[in-house]
Amino acid sequence: MLRYRLTIEYDGGPFVGWQRQAEGASVQGALEDAIEKLSSERVTVTGAGRTDAGVHALGQVAHFDLEKNFEAGKVRDALNHYLRPAPIVVLDSEAVDSEFHARFSARSRHYLFRILNRRSPPALEDGRVWHVTHRLDPEAMHAAAQFLVGQHDFTTFRAAECQAQSPVKTLDTLDVSAHADEIHIEASARSFLHHQIRSFAGSLKLVGEGKWQPKDLKNALEARDRSACGPVSPPEGLYLVRVDYSGG
Repeated sequence: MLRYRLTIEYDGGPFVGWQRQAEGASVQGALEDAIEKLSSERVTVTGAGRTDAGVHALGQVAHFDLEKNFEAGKVRDALNHYLRPAPIVVLDSEAVDSEFHARFSARSRHYLFRILNRRSPPALEDGRVWHVTHRLDPEAMHAAAQFLVGQHDFTTFRAAECQAQSPVKTLDTLDVSAHADEIHIEASARSFLHHQIRSFAGSLKLVGEGKWQPKDLKNALEARDRSACGPVSPPEGLYLVRVDYSGG
């Protein structure tokens, strides 16, 4: 039995999310189908993060086990062949120790949320950004975001269906910056609650519009009440950028 680690890029638009479900195409299901075509083995692929429908990945990490041994480069190339035309690409494949676990071995996860902040709608980036027409203030958004950094009870920014045992998480960084006509929200932590970053983005938009002051975000956090959260952003601006592990 050999364990393989994959680094994966995908467009989440056509999928019900990462996780295999009873109905609808999933990223996990597409990968498992491709692995079966390569190896004639039905396996379970475990991902580092269970991205929602419409959420993209630039560096999702996953692992699976095979009875048959294949050269890692062949696994990458064969899976890319069998995945077509699904918008999923295996960027890298490597054989790893059986102790490696894509989810539980992760030390940090890094996400990017892209807001296209202009009057005109996206042509090339449709489905890959959140289009906001009203001018936003990224400096006010960044100042507000700093109230969320550190260890907190994030009940306000947690989806009702979140399955995490505790709402307490440690947010390592939450930065907001302007890039031409885009505003980027970058978040890093060991783990996140369900809809946590999309909840951040929706509330930070209120700050950017001037409807909230930065301290209003702090008050929302301290309320520990889901009703204190701003509107949750749509998923298409969110990307899982990278997952870090000890030893690289």
